[in-house]
Amino acid sequence: MTGKVEETLGYEQARDELIEVVRRLEAGGTTLEESLALWERGEELAKVCRRWLEGARARLDAALAEEETEGEGGESGDK
Repeated sequence: MTGKVEETLGYEQARDELIEVVRRLEAGGTTLEESLALWERGEELAKVCRRWLEGARARLDAALAEEETEGEGGESGDK
């Protein structure tokens, strides 16, 4: 499952599905082919989660940088 479907997954959806994939792999009882398919899906889901987290980090960094810039401008304007 790649492309458009991956783009529509929210972080929580991808995380929850990833947890289920890991649970199934840890439980065992699957064929090699099923295990490989689960592992590949887990890798895809991990990438989706990573992209969400990296995006969140970038937004936080931008907001913090903006606060710093505003704070510096306000301080020099008061002097």
